[in-house]
Amino acid sequence: MAEKRPTPVKPLTIYFYHTRLTRESYEEWKDYKFPGHILYGLPLLEKYGIRSVMHKYKAFPGRLRLMLYATKEILCCKEPYEVLYGTSFRGLELIILLRALGFYRKPIVIWHHTALKTSSGKIREHISRFFYKGIDHMFLFSKKLIKDSLATGKAPEEKLQLIHWGPDLAFYDHILQVMPDRKPEGFISTGKENRDVNTMLQAFCATEQQLDLYIAPTNGSVNYQQIIESFCLPDSVQVHYTDGVIPYLLAQKVARKSCVVICCMDFPYTVGLTTLVEAFALGIPVICSRNPNFEMDIDKEEIGITVAYNDVEGWINAIHRIADHPEEAQKMGVNARKLAEKRFNLEIFSHEIAESLLEISKMSSKKTYICINFYAHESTYHQYV
Repeated sequence: MAEKRPTPVKPLTIYFYHTRLTRESYEEWKDYKFPGHILYGLPLLEKYGIRSVMHKYKAFPGRLRLMLYATKEILCCKEPYEVLYGTSFRGLELIILLRALGFYRKPIVIWHHTALKTSSGKIREHISRFFYKGIDHMFLFSKKLIKDSLATGKAPEEKLQLIHWGPDLAFYDHILQVMPDRKPEGFISTGKENRDVNTMLQAFCATEQQLDLYIAPTNGSVNYQQIIESFCLPDSVQVHYTDGVIPYLLAQKVARKSCVVICCMDFPYTVGLTTLVEAFALGIPVICSRNPNFEMDIDKEEIGITVAYNDVEGWINAIHRIADHPEEAQKMGVNARKLAEKRFNLEIFSHEIAESLLEISKMSSKKTYICINFYAHESTYHQYV
């Protein structure tokens, strides 16, 4: 008797919504020119039978135009899909409200980059609570963000999931392979979001250690160029103004340095995380603002040194410690790479995301089947009464 073949599992198709160019970045990823973690797991989802319909991103100066465009693209999408997976809810607000109202029928899964907050005023709070009913599942970067979110009562615990977001190790390994002659030296600071340039420059001016700062002239309401030009910088501090998303070029710059500097302002989310995980992958120690929203404990894991917000003296001491103890700094870098390999990397978090998306799709299919079955029985019943 022939062995019975297992029933093939139907592959899952998702609508992948990203707040930056996706298809172009995905093609660059194939050639090791773009890190997969900035695509939030998209490149590896196919390993789990998950196909993606990629959103056609366009940049808009205003949020309303972005929402209207995204809503039109999603509602008019002709390709079939089962789940909407978004890297942010920015631009998805109208779709989420339609889901809360019952007009958009597909499950919505998004990354929530901050903890949920209690709104000011009763009306705003009621609207906010209703809005979150339109999100079926949320991925967050740390247990603290989940804890703070649960305190608001806006979402049940089963809707919130910790994902161990980390670097695309293959991307960074490829960079290191083509740089066999590198001799790491000096400090480097990259990133553009909510950086405390003032504190950082005060510290480096006092230490006279070599720093290369790569930053956009402005970001949001912060004018970095104006802050930088208020300093009389020594030759040891070099400022390089950047434009656009250039992770490949910046990663090459970072790979040639001996310490990554992440000096941030005090905001209640994981400011600086992208820069931090890049240092992990390259095996480079960090000096980082002490952000309680990170899932990893930098000091406990011995992968770098943390400094309190706005603490210039603390930064000066940390810079001297790294510069004066190269063996200790090198050991921190080794520990950082091990942490990435064991707990925080693209392979791990892509697997976590895939499992969740498949389970959410499965649960949604069951609900649809029960609903159809119920109405079918109702119809049959009314034929005989």
